[in-house]
Amino acid sequence: MTIRTRVAVASDHHAIAVLFDAYRQFYEQPPNLQQAMNFIGERLRNGDSVLIVAEDERIAPIGFCQLYPSFCSIEAMPIYVLSDLYVQQNNRQHGAGKALLLAAERHAVANGRGKMELTTARTNKTAQAAYESLGWQRDEVFFGYGKRVEA
Repeated sequence: MTIRTRVAVASDHHAIAVLFDAYRQFYEQPPNLQQAMNFIGERLRNGDSVLIVAEDERIAPIGFCQLYPSFCSIEAMPIYVLSDLYVQQNNRQHGAGKALLLAAERHAVANGRGKMELTTARTNKTAQAAYESLGWQRDEVFFGYGKRVEA
């Protein structure tokens, strides 16, 4: 299978939203295509994230990743947080995930980002193996924390 990656454009809205909804379901969220459409539409309109799409030889979207610009205060540099990476289940094991990771890395370099960071589920061993095969290093120093806040 030939995989092509590119930065998403507005016309990719629906296709990426479908993939994003499937991604959220992978992480045990209920299906909600309208929420996915709204969220991805806002990201594309506002330009506050970079969406990279993977396509097969038919130019059909089969996966995506999403990068959020941020900063690393400790290293005093701009970075990308690779928040989401998803490949349709029937298109896995063909290199689309690695192609997306490499495209994200090229995009980071081209845009002056000195580092990329990501988190993944502790149980997602397949993704961890892919990350490590491309030189990503597991953080053994810091713990991640999160807290929901109400507006």
